[in-house]
Amino acid sequence: MNNERPLFSFLTTAYRTEGYIGQTIDSVLAQTFDDWELVVVDNGNSDEMAAIVDEYSSLDPRIRLIRQENRGYRGGVMAASAAARGEFVCVLDSDDHLLPGFCERIAKLIANEPTVDAVCVDAERFSEPDDIDLAVPYMRSIGITTTADPTHRLTFPEVLGGRVPYYTAAIRRTAWDAVGGYDPGIDDADESVIIWCRLSDSFDVRMLPDRLARYRVRADSLSRDPDKVESFEQQLMRSFEEGAKASTEPEHQEILARTLRHLRYHQEIRRARYALLLGDVAVARASAKAAFGQRHTMRAAVVIAGLTVAPGVMRRMHPSKQWLTDAYSKAKGRATRARRR
Repeated sequence: MNNERPLFSFLTTAYRTEGYIGQTIDSVLAQTFDDWELVVVDNGNSDEMAAIVDEYSSLDPRIRLIRQENRGYRGGVMAASAAARGEFVCVLDSDDHLLPGFCERIAKLIANEPTVDAVCVDAERFSEPDDIDLAVPYMRSIGITTTADPTHRLTFPEVLGGRVPYYTAAIRRTAWDAVGGYDPGIDDADESVIIWCRLSDSFDVRMLPDRLARYRVRADSLSRDPDKVESFEQQLMRSFEEGAKASTEPEHQEILARTLRHLRYHQEIRRARYALLLGDVAVARASAKAAFGQRHTMRAAVVIAGLTVAPGVMRRMHPSKQWLTDAYSKAKGRATRARRR
């Protein structure tokens, strides 16, 4: 291992995750390729957090601790970035895990393709408190069903169209710095969407099909709170809008418009579902019509017809109707990423 400059620097900001950080560090220690460092930012000056990390760092100098007042998620990541020495930086949340082959698999691609600027992976989702892997991995949870091809350079239009990589990835330090990392921050937007827009527009980004990370679906996560899903949907739409601002290409603006229509369609379908469950047929019908206005799908048309002709039947049938669950499932997959905030 090169003690001066490791290949990978993991950037971990930790706030109120004392019960999880040990497992996260263990997953880094379990890597089958050991040319890495882990920079943990105690983002809130928690003595308990510092004691946990210090126990690990006293045994392994590759693990370092930085303490600061809470500067928010973005501020914690950027503090870790400022201290990192690696050729590639990898954001890793303090309650998520790596699988043992993460570093080895990415290092192999980098060795074969030395000009690559970023390497992304797929990730498993696991539930709390039983720690069971969920059936739908990250990419499928956001509606991407095609298998990633690591020989293909991820394009800006693909990201703008919804193929947003999982947040934990290896990003070459020069590329990270060139796009500003997670700065400058944009209110009500997701840094992990915006940075992929910026990187794919200017740098060589590749995607591995391998599931090499795991992210926790916590009981208190955004994806478990339907009332918060809508605010994240708005944040996601704003993120795509911000990501597209740097481009004046008409094609990119058309892709953005399609993506926003797609998101608004699922948002309105979800609103229709919730309104129907609450017995507000008028609102449910209005939302279904709004969904049809975004995308002329058979599903939306059937829902409108059912809510117009036989709303009582629709309400009694809702547990078995796929249209009632699809939108929430997709929003849930997107929203899980935001539970770190």
